[in-house]
Amino acid sequence: MPKPTITSANPLTERLLIAVAVGIVGLLIVVPLASVFAEAFAEGPAAWWRALAHDPDTRHAIWLSLTVAPLAVAINTVFGIATAWLVSRFRFPGRSLLITLCDVPFSVSPVVAGLALVLIFGRQGLLGPTLASLGWKVIFSWPGLVLATTFVTLPLVVRELIPVMEAIGPEEELAAVSLGANGWQVFTRVTLPNIRWALLHGIVLANARAMGEFGAVYVVSGHIAGATDTMPLRVEKLFQEYRTPASMAVASVLAGLALVTLVAKFVIERQLEAEARELEAARSLPDTIDGSGTPPDAGPRTSTQASIP
Repeated sequence: MPKPTITSANPLTERLLIAVAVGIVGLLIVVPLASVFAEAFAEGPAAWWRALAHDPDTRHAIWLSLTVAPLAVAINTVFGIATAWLVSRFRFPGRSLLITLCDVPFSVSPVVAGLALVLIFGRQGLLGPTLASLGWKVIFSWPGLVLATTFVTLPLVVRELIPVMEAIGPEEELAAVSLGANGWQVFTRVTLPNIRWALLHGIVLANARAMGEFGAVYVVSGHIAGATDTMPLRVEKLFQEYRTPASMAVASVLAGLALVTLVAKFVIERQLEAEARELEAARSLPDTIDGSGTPPDAGPRTSTQASIP
């Protein structure tokens, strides 16, 4: 049966669609991104560096972002691997509910998430008095920033891993266990190599989201300069103070990190596509065997081969 083919579109329609796509991407992405770098370097590289390095509040905001984001990503990496392994390897009551709950941060506003954290960990919140008696401060401190960032980036790693681990299946892990491997050996020598590119993809996406988070962090941080301001909050504060070049300088750092993330995402996606093709080829390998169970180039079966079930 011949495979269906895609009918060629009208050349005029094709050009129109390409022009619309390029126009939208240019207007909404390229132009704003270019304007950020143009404003940031409008007074020269020396002024850009002074805006970043000579302002102690800006230095602290950069340091805090580079601390909070990796912590949140590390937490979500551990959670994502554990949850994806649980969901892909077991069938249990509440499995669908667990998957749905992992997607809650996609549908809940980050501001609402920040308010929920305040109601739980704030001074007047559910756990506030207990935390105060222990001398632990969560809201308006860096632990609150880590919690808020972890919440908004929660689905990114686990959602990358679940389909990959379900596609791979548990056969290789069961084979390793049957050969005497312990749990750590199975994870490091079988599971992790199989999911490494999907895991890196999720980590890259989670880090990009963590670096740019504004809403939830704004609520739980108190917006305290030199204490709880992250880079997005610092950009907003400098802009409100009419210090546009300094604001754009910090924004250019965020934009540069976004471009690095985009390159990393592209490289990882190419690797994921290559692994998907290899997996598909491995699955189609039995189709190359003829009806007698012998590969086409293997020759006739011997009596010994025929006796093997």
